[in-house]
Amino acid sequence: MELALAGTNPVILDRSETVGDPLCGGFMSWRTLAQLELLGVNTDGLGGHTVDHLRLFAQGRTVETPLPHPALGLSRHALDSRLRRRAVAAGARLEIDTIRKVSPGTAHGQSTDWMAESIFLASGKHDIRGTSRPRLANDPALGLRIKLPRSEERTALIGSAIELHLFRGGYVGIVLQEGETANICLALRKSALGDAGGEPLAVLQQIADQNDDFAARLGSDWRQARIETIGAVPYGWIAHDTSPGLFRLGDQAAVIPSLAGEGMSIAVASGTMAARHWCAGGSSSAPAFQRAFAARAYPPVQLAKAARILAETRLGSATALALARLAPSLVIDIAERCRIMPTSGNTDRATCAHARPC
Repeated sequence: MELALAGTNPVILDRSETVGDPLCGGFMSWRTLAQLELLGVNTDGLGGHTVDHLRLFAQGRTVETPLPHPALGLSRHALDSRLRRRAVAAGARLEIDTIRKVSPGTAHGQSTDWMAESIFLASGKHDIRGTSRPRLANDPALGLRIKLPRSEERTALIGSAIELHLFRGGYVGIVLQEGETANICLALRKSALGDAGGEPLAVLQQIADQNDDFAARLGSDWRQARIETIGAVPYGWIAHDTSPGLFRLGDQAAVIPSLAGEGMSIAVASGTMAARHWCAGGSSSAPAFQRAFAARAYPPVQLAKAARILAETRLGSATALALARLAPSLVIDIAERCRIMPTSGNTDRATCAHARPC
């Protein structure tokens, strides 16, 4: 959208005519909503489910605390569909192809090779050959997601909350989305999956057996739902540099632990910032963009990384409950500090100095 509105002719390479529903990013923080509004997206018309407080579960106890500002539970299918339509309406060209590899100046697709001076890599948590991020963790993080249909019981239980159910080795995030469907995402260590025999169903059942509140959210219909997984998520990784012509966006730029609920804000902020760097300096501005964005992403990513490590331990989860109960203002401050800072200075959109297609 930024590139097209600035007078360029960007090409969107997507692997599917029908917009999918990626596993991560179903919570839109107040910062994300503000960034979307600046892009001209009417967030009131997205149709999501309003979220106004956090509910923490750990060790059989529950604590609630208000969010600093209202947020939104919204599926990636709904959001990405709207954004893709707006980008095309603004002048971007949509092409369907599956990109197998990226090399300097070329995105190698299944149907053809796409050549350009500038490539904006936005493949989310999935790496593309030639641009892979390092995987150094001894016990890497895994992601599991299950979506459940609307039920009056689940709606009454979850309401307008974003829920975090903490357990040893990971946590579950639950939020209602459009149509009051329930989005249930787990972040856990690979070892926790191994303890359950490597079976995602067994992991869910194990957590439910130890947590009556989580079991109530699952209900009786969850075994018929599809379980989606993603492996070796490099939480805490940040791209501090890149080669000219390759702009890394979203999870390819910085991977914030999912309990912060800031992944989509990082995606939108990095895309906007990359477009503005390109408009000012062309393909050669990619390294400067990557360093500048890394500096913005570092504080919230590090804070969320520390919170994730604490949440996965018994002492840490007890501390989180105590803080939420005794010092809710501190929890609100931490939530604010886990947000990516907005772009400073003039935010007016300018015509690109480099008006060649990208």
